[in-house]
Amino acid sequence: MSSFQGIWVPIVTPFNQGAIDFVALRRLTLHLLHSGVAGLVVCGTTGEAAALSKTEQLAVLDAVLEVAPGHQVMMGLAGNNLVELLHQQQQILQRPVAGLLVPAPYYIRPSQAALHTFFNTVADASSVPIIVYDIPYRTGVTLHQDTLLAIVKHPRIVAIKDCGGNLQTTLALLASGDVDLLCGEDPQIFSALCLGATGAIAASAHIHPELFVRLHRQVAESRLADARETFFRLLPLIQNLFVEPNPAPVKSALALQGLINDELRAPMHHSSADTVLQLRERLAALHNAEAKPAAASLAL
Repeated sequence: MSSFQGIWVPIVTPFNQGAIDFVALRRLTLHLLHSGVAGLVVCGTTGEAAALSKTEQLAVLDAVLEVAPGHQVMMGLAGNNLVELLHQQQQILQRPVAGLLVPAPYYIRPSQAALHTFFNTVADASSVPIIVYDIPYRTGVTLHQDTLLAIVKHPRIVAIKDCGGNLQTTLALLASGDVDLLCGEDPQIFSALCLGATGAIAASAHIHPELFVRLHRQVAESRLADARETFFRLLPLIQNLFVEPNPAPVKSALALQGLINDELRAPMHHSSADTVLQLRERLAALHNAEAKPAAASLAL
């Protein structure tokens, strides 16, 4: 079974006057990888994949792969037209990727048996590992615990991005030993890691990614008091980054750091002025908090 561990960032898609900003995308890719994250998820929810054509999605993937090794790149694959989805899958598989992040078909609300068949079909057609993206509040369909436990028996389905919101299901997946669990709800990262999650796919890890990497390392080393301190340092930032629909605040925070333009594709809307102000203050507070220990060590 392939292993997906550490902090993965579902990278945003930068835009410039409506077009994909490939220069900013490559710059952001290098910035995140140099911070020590395990890898990047291209064209996930945070990457505004629904606002990109299939051709644009492949172009985004190609741009990331120009500067990132394939084993650190996961690609989103979503849709409710199975024929088109399988065609897109084959296009993606012509590139070197670590895995495919696949949610349940959205909007059509298939049965549990249909969901099982869907994921088996995608996994059968894949030459790389599949990560199931369990996010019922976006797809409109809940993967029941028994269904998930059956799905992860497939040898190419190796991990779950867990946004299901059901602790009993999370615990059952962890206990099964059949699958890696990646936390997908950023405020739950600390508790999920303590329970045995192997990592997280975290939109908020765009900002100060090194602190998220530190948090994962501290839990892995059983330094739980240190990890708790790191998590509570990050928590106000995480909360600020979700006060408006993702990825608007994340893009605003990245723009404040000069990494991308603060631009989304319609019908998504950029952050309000109040949110940008809150983010500016939060970034300054985090910067100052990180600077103090460094200054103290220099004084010694």
